[in-house]
Amino acid sequence: MAISARYWQFGGLTATWSLVCLPAMALCPAELPAALDAIAAQPALTGARLGVQVETLSGEAVVSREGDLFFVPASTLKLLTSAAVLTELGPEYTLQTSVLRNLNVDGTSELVVVGGGDPSFSQVHLDALADQLVLRNIGPINRLYGDESAFPGEIVNPNWEWEDVQAGYGAPVNTLILNENEIGLSLVPQGIGEPLQVIWDEPSQGNGWTIENYSTTVAAGASEFVSVGRDLGRPVLRVWGQLIASSASETAAIAEPNPGQAFLNRLQRALERRGLDVQHTQLAPQPTSDDWQLLITVESPQLADLLIPTNQNSNNLYAEVLLKTLGRQQANATDATEAGIAIARQTLQSLGVDLSGMVMVDGSGLARKNLITPEAMVDVLQAMARSPHADTYRNSLAVAGVSGTLRNRLRDTPAAGRLYGKSGAISRNFALAGYLEPSTYEPLAFNIVINNINARGSVARPIIDEIVLQLAALEVCD
Repeated sequence: MAISARYWQFGGLTATWSLVCLPAMALCPAELPAALDAIAAQPALTGARLGVQVETLSGEAVVSREGDLFFVPASTLKLLTSAAVLTELGPEYTLQTSVLRNLNVDGTSELVVVGGGDPSFSQVHLDALADQLVLRNIGPINRLYGDESAFPGEIVNPNWEWEDVQAGYGAPVNTLILNENEIGLSLVPQGIGEPLQVIWDEPSQGNGWTIENYSTTVAAGASEFVSVGRDLGRPVLRVWGQLIASSASETAAIAEPNPGQAFLNRLQRALERRGLDVQHTQLAPQPTSDDWQLLITVESPQLADLLIPTNQNSNNLYAEVLLKTLGRQQANATDATEAGIAIARQTLQSLGVDLSGMVMVDGSGLARKNLITPEAMVDVLQAMARSPHADTYRNSLAVAGVSGTLRNRLRDTPAAGRLYGKSGAISRNFALAGYLEPSTYEPLAFNIVINNINARGSVARPIIDEIVLQLAALEVCD
């Protein structure tokens, strides 16, 4: 059976890939090494590295191939972040966005919005917040402050590649987050030979931007691809690629360069639409005074719910927020990310994970400097299977053929509905890690990773899935 999926890749092509999944024959564990050798000998893996670690949940080794060597984990690193945050903070933990007020002698108010880093905060929440402020009868607002001090340090990870920090998936991580700190847009084909039309999701977000449009509309039969980027120092949007005339538009997103100020600007406009005048906005810590009174507190969904977009949909912003939130627990931290990594490592070590098997420089896996051995990844999975939060952790993962990033993989195979995992993909590095329940073997924790493959995901993913099908066919042999 062929499975097809269409995807849009920042800086890449719009393409299709297909996977033909055939049920594997029953396999004894002793036959796995030879099966992996045969897979590794495929021409597509020439020059690449294949790492595999498979163990039962109780720790019995099933097969290992370069399991003790370092690999770039890509987004499977989110399994480490999730494990540490869930262990330290618990599934009911929430992030808070608060608004405080100071009444001036002339009857005007000063407001400060204290950001808690809620990654789910959207325009809907912003409008609801504005409605609540109107109901407080606070009168004219002289100054609207935005306090982002909860996450000290840089909002852009210095280990990320320049092309990633331009994209919506590489948005900066602050505490006043709105719409995932993305600026969304659509690219619409026009007449043949004309550039694609750029339509901002929120028209006001296009104010002040210069568009350098190198795209074109092409005739039927031509290939289609789109790419967008932005200047890192100036508000310049760049558009490349081509779409067929009369075809569907493509959506894209770039990172909001000044997310805290963008939050304040949108809140200011929302309040003014409701008749509340705001004279000034300013990003600054809450002024020191005993006169500030708490007006409103908005709580995020619980951590158990935040982990679902983190892992099922591989949302980088969510993962980085959770790591920084962990870092907030360290008193006097100068960088929330660095503090979060330190706490995450301590937590993972307390769960029995060998820290010598991992190098962690962010929370999402977007950085190519992250490294982990397949053995260490499996250790994390086994530790969480023993955790009191095992169900929460497992339920945050994508399910093969059903949900998240795995919804279009391994459909109608023995692994469908039986694999709970996290996929990963960056720059010719691909991975899959999680739990698998073979029908004729005990449950497994596994990590499969391919590094330095000279091919796209349309080649790498079927190779990984082929290994999964071998594991799904395992049976107990004498």
